[in-house]
Amino acid sequence: MAEEKETAVEKRSILIVEDERDIASLLELHLNDANFDVSLAADGHAGMRLAFSRQWDLVILDIRLPGPDGLTICRALRREMAYVPILMLTSKSSELDRVLGLELGADDYVTKPFSVTELVARVKAIFRRIESVEKRFPGGAELLHINDLIIDTSGREVRKGDDDLSLTAREFDLLLHFARHPGQVFSRAQLLDSVWGYGHEGYEHTVNSHINRLRAKIENDPAHPQLIVTSWGIGYKFDATPTPSTASPSRDGFSNVTPMRRHL
Repeated sequence: MAEEKETAVEKRSILIVEDERDIASLLELHLNDANFDVSLAADGHAGMRLAFSRQWDLVILDIRLPGPDGLTICRALRREMAYVPILMLTSKSSELDRVLGLELGADDYVTKPFSVTELVARVKAIFRRIESVEKRFPGGAELLHINDLIIDTSGREVRKGDDDLSLTAREFDLLLHFARHPGQVFSRAQLLDSVWGYGHEGYEHTVNSHINRLRAKIENDPAHPQLIVTSWGIGYKFDATPTPSTASPSRDGFSNVTPMRRHL
């Protein structure tokens, strides 16, 4: 009976888009050994097609690909797909690509050449963060109300007044982190560690650009922010206290996550 229960647990599905066959096969072997269900795509065209063919639990994207590159696929997923975690594979020399990947909404990156053990650890860390959120809100959405702003923590949706806000995955994570820690000042390095995850030292400027874009969407006057305020010489803080509730919002027009589409 115990064996039947174990086999009934659905494996998490991972799509790897990687044109270097040896690397792809090695990742497939180790992730299969870690009890993940792995599919491979060897170029950007196949990767784009497979990425939109179903809902994945994680997509691993090499940045440099024949056809559409990893950044193009990442941008398309964030624009047109329900939220899916994305892990980017980058080269040591492509600092700009790493920054662009993070700003487009990648959840993490690993630099080539990399340790497969480290990559598997990164994958498990991403799933632990997801499971932590699922356990924290098992009954569905918790709503956070801040003035005219409503954050649906489970549905990853935000409304300002009567308007649905189109936030990227990283913008949403950043807003939610601030809202859950009102009044607490965070340095850029702390925000990178808490919101982006480990391994992003030296990219504090990406925090600035995300905060500027987020302010443009949630503040009444982005030039004079009242919610995400700057603590000069230290970092940023959320200068409001959210009021939580568990009631479900009306679903009419309340979504910043576009339903899954297929690319033909």
